[in-house]
Amino acid sequence: MLQATLEQGQHLADAALDRLIPLETVHPVSIHKAMRHSVFAGGKRLRPILAMEAARMIAGSLPEGVEELGAALEMLHTYSLIHDDLPALDNDELRRGRPTCHKAFGEAIAILAGDALQTQAYEVLSRLKCPAEARVRIIEEIARGTGTVDGMIGGQVVDLEAEHTRPTLEMLEYIHRSKTAALITASLVSGGLYAGAKDSEVAKLRAFGQAIGLAFQIVDDVLDVTQTSEQLGKTAGKDTASEKATYPALFGIDASVKKADQLVNNAFAELESFGERGETLKELARFLVERKK
Repeated sequence: MLQATLEQGQHLADAALDRLIPLETVHPVSIHKAMRHSVFAGGKRLRPILAMEAARMIAGSLPEGVEELGAALEMLHTYSLIHDDLPALDNDELRRGRPTCHKAFGEAIAILAGDALQTQAYEVLSRLKCPAEARVRIIEEIARGTGTVDGMIGGQVVDLEAEHTRPTLEMLEYIHRSKTAALITASLVSGGLYAGAKDSEVAKLRAFGQAIGLAFQIVDDVLDVTQTSEQLGKTAGKDTASEKATYPALFGIDASVKKADQLVNNAFAELESFGERGETLKELARFLVERKK
C-alpha cells in the first residue's frame, strides 16, 4: 500500500514538474538545464506526496490539480538544496547521487537556478485550481514556512551560526524545526487547505507536520553518521566535519532514534480523529523514520 502511494505520488509530481519547468531547449538554455539537472536528479518527492496525501485525507479522494501544488513545493525544496550546497554554505559536491548544481554549471548559474525555481514555484501557486481564498492562504503558509521567522531560511542562518559551537537543545530544536520541519509542515497544511480543510483539521495537520518534520531531520542527522556517501546519494559525514549542530552530536545515536520514534507516536495521536482516512499519512510518517537514505 505504502509503496503504491509513493510510486503514484512520485509519478504525479514528476509529470507536473516536467510540464511546468521550461524545457532545456527554451532560451536561455543554460538556466533551464541547471534547473532540470537538480529537480530531476531522483528525489523522493516527499513534500509533494505529503501535500497530496493530506489533501486526499481531507477530501476523501485526490483533488484535481493538487499535483501542481506538490510540484511547486518540490521546486522550493530543490532551490533550497541548490543554495545549501554552494561553497558559501555547505560546500558540497554531491546531491542525490549527482554532482551538485554549482559543480555542474558553476556558482553563478547555480545561484540563479535556485532563484528561478523559487519564482517559478510562486507562479505555479498563483494559478492553483482551488478557491481564491484557499490559494492565498496556501501562498502565505508556504512563504512563511520558507522565510526567516521560524522558517527554512531562518533555520539555515542559525545552522550556519551554530557551526563550531556547543549548541543548546533549544538552539538545536529551532534549527531543525525551522530548516526542515517548517516546509514539511507547510506541505501538509497547504494540501489540507487545497482540499478545503476546516481550521480544526488544519491545526491537526500542522501539529502532525511539526512532529514528523523534526523526526525526519533527526533521522537525517543519524544517517549522516551511520551511512556511506553511496548509500545516501550525498556526502556522508559532512555534519561531523563541519561541527554542525545535530541530535547525534548532542545526545548520541540511540537517544536520537528514540526521540524520533517518540515524535512519530505524538504525530499519530494528532490524526486519531480522522480514523482510517489518516492511515496513509501515518504510514508515511513511519517510513520517514525507518528509511536508510
